[in-house]
Amino acid sequence: MEWEWFAAPDYWLSRLVLQRGLAAVYLVAFVSAALQFRALIGERGLTPVPDFLRRVSFRASPSLFHLRYSDRLFASAAWLGAALSAAVLLGAADRVPLAVSMAMWALLWVLYLSIVNVGQTWYAFGWESLLLETGFLAVFLGNADVAPPLLVLVLLRWLLFRVEFGAGLIKWRGDPCWRRLTCLDYHHETQPMPGPLSWFFHRLPRPLHRLEVAANHVTQLAVPFLLFLPQPVASFAGLAVVATQLWLVASGNFAWLNWLTVLLAFSAVDGSPVAGAPAHGPTPLWFGVAVIAVTVLVAVLSYRPARNLLSRRQLMNASFDRLHLVNTYGAFGSVTRVRHEVVIEGTDEERITDATRWREYGFKGKPGDVRRLPRQYAPYHLRLDWLMWFAALSPSYAAPWFTRLLRRLLENDPGTLRLLRTDPFPGTPPAHVRALLYRYRFTTWRELRSTGAWWDRELIGPYGPPVSRRPAEPDAGTDTGTGTGTGTGTGTDAS
Repeated sequence: MEWEWFAAPDYWLSRLVLQRGLAAVYLVAFVSAALQFRALIGERGLTPVPDFLRRVSFRASPSLFHLRYSDRLFASAAWLGAALSAAVLLGAADRVPLAVSMAMWALLWVLYLSIVNVGQTWYAFGWESLLLETGFLAVFLGNADVAPPLLVLVLLRWLLFRVEFGAGLIKWRGDPCWRRLTCLDYHHETQPMPGPLSWFFHRLPRPLHRLEVAANHVTQLAVPFLLFLPQPVASFAGLAVVATQLWLVASGNFAWLNWLTVLLAFSAVDGSPVAGAPAHGPTPLWFGVAVIAVTVLVAVLSYRPARNLLSRRQLMNASFDRLHLVNTYGAFGSVTRVRHEVVIEGTDEERITDATRWREYGFKGKPGDVRRLPRQYAPYHLRLDWLMWFAALSPSYAAPWFTRLLRRLLENDPGTLRLLRTDPFPGTPPAHVRALLYRYRFTTWRELRSTGAWWDRELIGPYGPPVSRRPAEPDAGTDTGTGTGTGTGTGTDAS
């Protein structure tokens, strides 16, 4: 088939970057699922998949696991996805016929859709839908046998438009601090999982914070429209998105959200000035028909997301179809002013008294030890750490799984302990565990120099009653809940 309007050979390099980068994100997502699922959604997980499948039909949440579920099958699916992602990352999809290449991308999408649709609250993040929507469109991007289809590049820009413009609108319509340019006075400190540079971003002068917010508004509310203009304007718009997303990568941990947005921006970048287009074969008729069909499908499914963008009651990170084909996006419509953290402690003493020594469990990513500099984990996603941030905001949000988490710690459950950085009770499980609520704030320059602590924390009180391995009545009048505040101590002992 030779339709001059259909092929966009000048975008071959952009397609290459987008596809290889997407394969890398898939690889991270599948490995993350394989390493964390047993403790979170496995047969003995905090929210087991078998329980979910008994409540929810295939039609409501399509997944291969409706056919049969076991932890072994889930692990096989996750590691198969990781292996296939690695193969595509190394170029396998460009060394096979076009139909086989499309089947490889389609299998990646089906496997990850099956995981997301049984993942429950652990997979209820916008970047899951973004990966699925991008992965679905990648099936129709073609491989080295054919030139990139212009229609699919436009669909990818439409996806990027919804990501950026939706995020900009949700901010502008939401928290007044975005309109006042003051949200970054708080955001770097209170975001779900700060990174190693977040402390330094928080301590930037306030005029720079105002400039950051203003630049964000321009990039999210104005630049997206430029993605659809002729070159070189579209390329400059895409590169502007790349620059702002890399700034976000440096300032926090948002799994693969920012990296996927960077990759999507390449759909607007014309790579011909860097490298001329190689020779491509003619576009098969069946491939052209498939691309046109999926374009029509996305156009039809875009009605509700587009209407949502224009609505005063704009939804954030919502899917309008069960396959996550066309979604709506957005983040931080409201910004938390104060950071709260749930700290989990245990004791091996059988009887709780005022003198009981409690020892703290350390998480990999979320703040705990005040002297520990936050780590960079993104694009890897620490799901439990992220949900612990939500747990601190709302105990009711964590109610379905939090008590079960404490009981797994009482059992020294190996899968659960692998999600943590430190286990204060190796070998012998604790007799009691408890959760306390703290207020955390970044230290000042002076406090950092004098104490070596990146955080200061103040005890608010018990997050809930202690949970015991063996039910026991504490002595009358004994304080079972709070301990004392530790200020800028080590964060390893709260009593």
